[in-house]
Order: sequence, then C-alpha cells, then structure tokens
Amino acid sequence: MPWAAGYNRRNQERSNVLMKSRIFLLLVAFHVLAGLLIGQAAPAASTPTASQNAPENSSATPESKTQTPAGTPTPSTPTPASPTPTGQSPTASDNSDKSDSDDSIAKFRTTVNEVRVVFTVTDRHGHYIKDLKKDNFRVIDDQKPAELRSFRSETDLPLQVGLLVDASNSVRDRFKFEQDAAIEFLNSIIRPRYDKAFIVGFDATPEVTQDFTDSTEHLSTGVRLLRAGGGTAMYDALYFACRDKLLKQEQTGPVRRAIILLSDGEDNLSHVTREEAIDMAARAEVIVYTISTNISGMKGNGDKVLERIADATGGRAFFPFQMREMSDAFQSIQEELRSQYAVSYKPANLTADGRYRTIQILAQDKGLKVRTRKGYYAPKQ
Repeated sequence: MPWAAGYNRRNQERSNVLMKSRIFLLLVAFHVLAGLLIGQAAPAASTPTASQNAPENSSATPESKTQTPAGTPTPSTPTPASPTPTGQSPTASDNSDKSDSDDSIAKFRTTVNEVRVVFTVTDRHGHYIKDLKKDNFRVIDDQKPAELRSFRSETDLPLQVGLLVDASNSVRDRFKFEQDAAIEFLNSIIRPRYDKAFIVGFDATPEVTQDFTDSTEHLSTGVRLLRAGGGTAMYDALYFACRDKLLKQEQTGPVRRAIILLSDGEDNLSHVTREEAIDMAARAEVIVYTISTNISGMKGNGDKVLERIADATGGRAFFPFQMREMSDAFQSIQEELRSQYAVSYKPANLTADGRYRTIQILAQDKGLKVRTRKGYYAPKQ
C-alpha cells in the first residue's frame, strides 16, 4: 500500500536522525570530559618542586643566622611551638612536626658568657654615692677577677616590685598603719607605663590581691583587700613571689627586680626552708628589702631571719620600732631603687654546669660599701 511505504520511510529517516543526534551528543560529552581532565593535569604538571621553591642559600642553617644577645647568664630555652587553636586537637602530623622542631631546636642552644649586675654604693654614713666611674670598682666572679665590659649609672631603670605583707594574727594590731605606709610608697615609686608592681598578702598561704600593674589605684585597692588572720608561712610566700611572679614576668631589657617584705620574721607553717626561699630569690635575680613589724624595741629571732634574707639577696633590713619610722623605711627603699649602677662583665672561667657562682664588687675606696646580690646560677647545657 502506498501509504504504508511512506510511513516506513519516515520512520527510517526519524531513526537515522535520532542515531546521529546520540552520536553527536556522545562526541560533545567526550570532548568536554577530555578538556576537564587536561585542565586538571596541567597545574599539577606545572607546580614547582620543593627544590625549585627553595632559595639559593637554603643550605644555610639557623645557627649561622641566630645571634644570642648578651645578658645575665641563664639556661637557653627552646622557642615555644605555636599553640593549637582552641577546640582543635593536634593531629599525628602535628606531633611529627613538633618532634622534628624540638630536635632542631636542641642544636641551637648557646651559652651566654656575659653577666649583668645592678648594685648600690653608700658611704660610711649610709648616704648613696651616685657619681662613681668604672675605674672605681673591681669585679670578682667565683673568686677570680672578671673582665669589665660596660659600666653605667642607672637611676632610672624600670622596676618590677613585689609587695609581700604579713597578714597573720601576729601583726593584727598594726596592720592598718602598714597598709597606709605601703600605699604611700607605691604611689610615689610606680610610674605609669614604666614600672609594675603586685601585691601578695600571706598568712597560712600567699594570696595575690593585685597582679602586676602600673596603676597605683589598683595597687592601693590590692593593699586594702588584705585581711589579717591565720598562721605565718613567710618562706612559702617569698618562694612563690620569686618563682611564680617575678621569674615568669616578661623582661625585654634591664630592669630592677625587688621585693619589699613586711613581717615580724616569725614562720611556723612554711613547706620550704629559709635557705630554699633565698635560693629562689637568687634564681629570679631579686633583691629583697625587709621591714620588720616588730615594735617591741628589741631585735628578736624573727628580725635575725629578716636580716639574713636581706643580706643574702643584696637588699637591706629595716627595723622601725616605732610606727612613724615605717614610712622612713619605705622612703629609704625608694631612694635606693633610684640610686644604682649597672655593670656587665665576662667571667674568667664560665662553664655551663648550672653551678652557683659568687659575685663580689669591690670599691677601690675602702670607705665605700657596695650592696648587690651575692651570686647567680650558671646556665646549663
């Protein structure tokens, strides 16, 4: 039938067109897929290798670039690793990187061979002498003469001061007067943006009522927050103030670290000994000034303890047997902190053995008295 032949012919043409369309779509899809694959492979092929990225002088080690500034000898410590962001745990690769970093850091430790010391000089009458020169002194380090590197008068060093106030029952009667004298002292000596101080009250335990600050208002509040009561753990308080406060306080340049300790010197609760507290003051390079709160008119055993602490650290002990003399003691401490010399020297035989080494600064004029810390700890390898 003619109509049937025409129908079959149209179906055949339609099938041919459909087949050609499918083939065309397959070809287009193939080309698109090939283009994507080529586009991804091209950057990888063109990425520089590690050796291409490395600078020409990459073979230089950090030792050849690192310089350790001269200063008071202390053990070198590794640079701390970057902290892990809050809420994230370090991965295995992080631990591997840290291990590699620690291994490399251990190779960069160097020994500082120069010592810095701050000291004061008084005449026979206790007056401060502020116009002396380098040639007026000799330095003996570990019983051997040392080579002086620098000498200067320092009347304006930044201060890091800790005020330790005995808040035990034994001082309750005169506690208010001590607070007033301490506030007056802090108001006159702490300069904003330059000096810093902190307040610790102690009875059975030390309590920080004001952390490091340059605000005399905050310091005054910290003194007012002190409350008397309990036993006395004076050595623990001194140990804590040196180890946990001053030793950990940032020091970007020369500073004068000092503790003013108000107490009757009696200790009945400490876990550390007197000599352990003194030893920690030496490690922190802290000078301790003691002000006795004993107003009996006679020096007791506690006063002898205060003398020992002050003498061992290069400070002074004050015994204001009358209340009004306490302000004078604070005034003398303020004057001494602003009347000082700084010397740096090279020891004759400094070895990195961690041993305690003695310091003597001798004035050529026998009538002058030099007051400074008694020694320091050599660094360790």
